[in-house]
Amino acid sequence: MSARGEFSSRLGFIFAAAGSAVGLGNVWGFPTQVASNGGAAFVFVYIILAFALAYPVLMAELVIGRATRSNMVDALGQITGSAIGRATGIWGFITVSLILAFYALVAGVMTSFCVASLGQLTGLDGLSAWFTADMAADSAIYRNILFCGLFMILTAFIVSGGVKDGIERWSVRLMPALLIIISLLIVYVLTLDGAMEGLKNYLLPDFSKVFKPDLLLSAMGQAFFSMSLGVGTMLVYGSYISKKEKLSMLGASVALVDIGVAILAGLLIIPAMYVAAHNGVEIFSDSGELIAGPSLIFAVLPALFDTMGSAGAAISFAFFALMIIAAVTSSISMLEVPVAYIVESKGVGRKRSVWIIACAIFIISIVIALNFGQLFGWVIALTTQYSQPLLGLMLCIFLGWVWKRDKILQELQQGDEQVESSLFWKIWPWYVRFVCPVIILFMFYHSL
Repeated sequence: MSARGEFSSRLGFIFAAAGSAVGLGNVWGFPTQVASNGGAAFVFVYIILAFALAYPVLMAELVIGRATRSNMVDALGQITGSAIGRATGIWGFITVSLILAFYALVAGVMTSFCVASLGQLTGLDGLSAWFTADMAADSAIYRNILFCGLFMILTAFIVSGGVKDGIERWSVRLMPALLIIISLLIVYVLTLDGAMEGLKNYLLPDFSKVFKPDLLLSAMGQAFFSMSLGVGTMLVYGSYISKKEKLSMLGASVALVDIGVAILAGLLIIPAMYVAAHNGVEIFSDSGELIAGPSLIFAVLPALFDTMGSAGAAISFAFFALMIIAAVTSSISMLEVPVAYIVESKGVGRKRSVWIIACAIFIISIVIALNFGQLFGWVIALTTQYSQPLLGLMLCIFLGWVWKRDKILQELQQGDEQVESSLFWKIWPWYVRFVCPVIILFMFYHSL
């Protein structure tokens, strides 16, 4: 066992890495993109692009991480042998910290809605107005800060336990819980009036939309961003993988779990939206598209739960518990990126590092909350629309053009002696070198 920590089992890593990939975007972004972009046709394109773009970049992060056994800053410094690599690592460190700062705010609001549902179940309905206020409202500022702080405490508590006793232990419990809750909710929602219309909208393909630029760009972006790529989470998790493991298969397993959960989320969200429409709730925006993002989670679905009578509070509680689990499994991976750097490069103890970084990120969250209208959308665009794809591009350049190919092969052979003769090795290095950068640049250009 590595002194710096190591996942104790293959399943532990898959659940942890898949948990990092399975976040709020899977639940509020993927389903409505599917329904608005050709139903099952979008799913088909998304699966292809997940393995054409996301899987190769995911493998790049895992290989770099396991080979260097280091945090993002030191790992990129090692493989490039230059200050440019370390600077890119610091860039990733800052980006993931900013992502966690706004992510924790959203997750905190999820937590407050969950508490409101619990209050309804216990007869404390009078508290729900404060707990369920609009996230952007001035009256919600202190609610946002309070629950963001509680969420950061939970995240820090898990990460402070280390790789095996913190991240892995919680991941192998939270991910099965997520799958169970989402499955039970799907079964229940599909019994309600209006659900079948939503299911048809979600599953029936409209292949006429497959080659439309908007669909391709949406599927490309969803595939890349849903796997937490570019910011070092998978690189750091890769550094905790045993040398005995076959990396290509582990990466494929993580990609499949992420895709599977996204598809399950669609089976829940889209039928639920059409149930809401059947019950008189508006589910389309002014442009005629299905409502997505925070408005879906904090307006449309709560309105649906309110129409469901006595069962509504229980379903609401289960749904927001699901959202909290999805958020926590992602947030612990994000916090681990800067923590690993502070522990390994600065020699600070893990628990102290965790709480220092968590407090620093919470302060950023407070600044965003106090200036919500000016900063919230700006930070999201800066990190996910601009910084994250450019970081992914840098990783492809480092692995494809800077790091020596024989070193990459040696690392892959640690867990797979026959990898040199495999189709994976014949395609992947060249694909990361030439194809992935072109795709990422194309995606970045069209997002401007």
